[in-house]
Amino acid sequence: MDSEKQQNNPDFILLTACLILLGFGLMMIMSASSIRAYSVYGDPLFFFRRQLVYAGIGLVSLLLFSRIDYHLFFRHSKKILVLAIVLLVLVLLPDVGRKVGGSRRWLTFYFFNFQPSEFAKLAVVIYLAGFIKRKGEKITSFKEGLMPALLVVLGFFFLIVSQPDLGTALNIFGVAIFLLILGGVLLRHLFLLTLPGAAFLFYYINSAHYRLLRVQTFFDPWTDPRGTGYHIIQSLFAFGSGGLTGVGPGNSRQKFLYLPEPGTDFIFAIIGEEFGLIGALLVLFLFAVIAYRGTVITLTAPDIFGSLLAAGVTAMIIIQALINIGAVTSLIPVTGITLPFISYGGSSLIISLTSIGILLNISRQAE
Repeated sequence: MDSEKQQNNPDFILLTACLILLGFGLMMIMSASSIRAYSVYGDPLFFFRRQLVYAGIGLVSLLLFSRIDYHLFFRHSKKILVLAIVLLVLVLLPDVGRKVGGSRRWLTFYFFNFQPSEFAKLAVVIYLAGFIKRKGEKITSFKEGLMPALLVVLGFFFLIVSQPDLGTALNIFGVAIFLLILGGVLLRHLFLLTLPGAAFLFYYINSAHYRLLRVQTFFDPWTDPRGTGYHIIQSLFAFGSGGLTGVGPGNSRQKFLYLPEPGTDFIFAIIGEEFGLIGALLVLFLFAVIAYRGTVITLTAPDIFGSLLAAGVTAMIIIQALINIGAVTSLIPVTGITLPFISYGGSSLIISLTSIGILLNISRQAE
């Protein structure tokens, strides 16, 4: 790698879009979570202060990884994958993983609750980018290309679904399929997996009554307005109240304990209520900017690994945003996944900012 490439300016448009989302997210957490924070902790700024700390850690990580040569990940991709597997197994152990609301998703380190599935998303992207580069033209082989990669992805999928965390599992699976197609896997090989995939999805939905109810209330939330339909009904009320321009910053009514998790999974609904359609479209526009600049970095990366890594990181962020926004607006069933850069949550924010740092490093070496 010559020094001239290493000294390219990072993608400031990407960085600017990310920082605007981060700043807007902090402001929304201050508003959306204030009532719940006061009712639970007696401090309306409890979640905001913690998110501010997470944002500081995430920005330091962004700066650090924007300076670390991304080729280092290629050399250590298998070790990163193994670390992610170990963390996902640890979180499932009763005496190790922290259980909240029926889900065992967190490992506790002093004051910080770390979510291994967030790290797993990035680990899978790094591993698959390295795997595809190592395989070369053999990636078109079902036995040597698709099958080994798919076994790894399915292993992660089932470990995360066991928590349970279907939203993150679907994000990882979607990003993996996108990367494999981009890397040269034959579409006819993927089509062979359609029937088994549909059969598993049908079994998974029907294996738990609450999941079946969640799908049923997706089509008509009013079939269970006080149960599984409650979240989405309150979310749609928030959007309806916001109209075109919103009720104004800090003036949300749904955050007064009507909308569950207003600062995390459903923060986009509070954005729609306080800033209206215009505010919601602004958030979508900023994610579109990230998608566009990520695509530019993918196309100008100096090598295959860098190109695949950039594509995977970009897809990871955008697919997660689409799943969250789709669930909150009732376009897809509720899955319980955060909105990158905006929702409250240390693990998600730090990994998202770290991923942007990796993208910036690739852009610094772009051709």
